[in-house]
Amino acid sequence: MTVQANTAIEILDNEPQGITINVRESVVQIVGANGETLHVYNVAGVRIKSIKIDGDDKRFELNLPKGCYILKVGKTVRKISVR
Repeated sequence: MTVQANTAIEILDNEPQGITINVRESVVQIVGANGETLHVYNVAGVRIKSIKIDGDDKRFELNLPKGCYILKVGKTVRKISVR
């Protein structure tokens, strides 16, 4: 009997598509993601917000309560902390 295990770990490059995500206070700036969607997740992995990006350099006011969040655009992922 032969047993094989599949790995459950996926390694994502920090900015594989040339997309940059910058956060200053409660404003997120996304560059190079025209036509993509910004997904905001809480630390439990529940998607709490999705925003369609309609330009190369866009800024969005997140208005999130204090806590840690995960921002994802395409394959680019950024962890943030709202204080």
